[in-house]
Amino acid sequence: MGKLEGKVAFITGAARGQGRSHAVRLAQEGADIIAVDLCAQMGTVGYPMATEEDLAETVRQVEALDRRIVAGVADVRDSAALKGAVDEGVAQLGRLDIVLANAGIASFAPVEDLTDDDWDEMIGVNLTGVFKTVRAAVPHIKAGGRGGAIVLTSSTAGIKGLANLAHYVAAKHGVVGLMKTMANEFAPDMIRVNSVHPTSVNTDMIHNEETYGLFRPDKPKSEVTREEAGESFKALNALPVEWVEPVDISNAILFLVSDDARYVTGVQLPVDAGSVQK
Repeated sequence: MGKLEGKVAFITGAARGQGRSHAVRLAQEGADIIAVDLCAQMGTVGYPMATEEDLAETVRQVEALDRRIVAGVADVRDSAALKGAVDEGVAQLGRLDIVLANAGIASFAPVEDLTDDDWDEMIGVNLTGVFKTVRAAVPHIKAGGRGGAIVLTSSTAGIKGLANLAHYVAAKHGVVGLMKTMANEFAPDMIRVNSVHPTSVNTDMIHNEETYGLFRPDKPKSEVTREEAGESFKALNALPVEWVEPVDISNAILFLVSDDARYVTGVQLPVDAGSVQK
């Protein structure tokens, strides 16, 4: 028996990267999955975003583990779409126990160069989307009467400030405020709420020209190699690693949503190679 046998998890941003890793890792421990992703490009995001083909691959990997998955396209800024996705998933899978508000975007600019669209899309996805995800899902957890666990994906940028990321930092700090408030509000129903704070993670969000160029402004962004960018990423961390793997975040989340952490709530858990201490 896995640690999550018989449980159902709702995961946003599940088409690839951390979200897919979370879906697969929880499925390995016995969970069935409700998965959503935008599967479209956003105007302020400078790297290619996930596609419906990516989401289909997440479905394939979960089903290969002999677990059930209900997947669909939904924008975390759209309350009706989220509610529809969760309601449909619960109708098919019978319950809801876990929520992972993982969906997020990244973009970069100094404060004075941030546009209204940069700000609005960032806050809309990375903060408002987290709120709307939990709001759509928590009634189903309460209805089960068994308690549950919610993990909000923040960042090291939810603990400290980072240049060229004011909108991202504001959103990720806001996620911490949501987590602390929700931990108190949902505690009477034995629903635990925590946040995870990754450093750079080995996903498409960092491996692209836009991000590489930010870390190596001395070169044209199209000429910056993965190895060159890696040295800059390594400088952010106390441990001598360029980035962590998605499964490192998934393993931390598995702990937080399992009975191993049955009395852990209201906690900010860095998975950051010592970045916030450096």
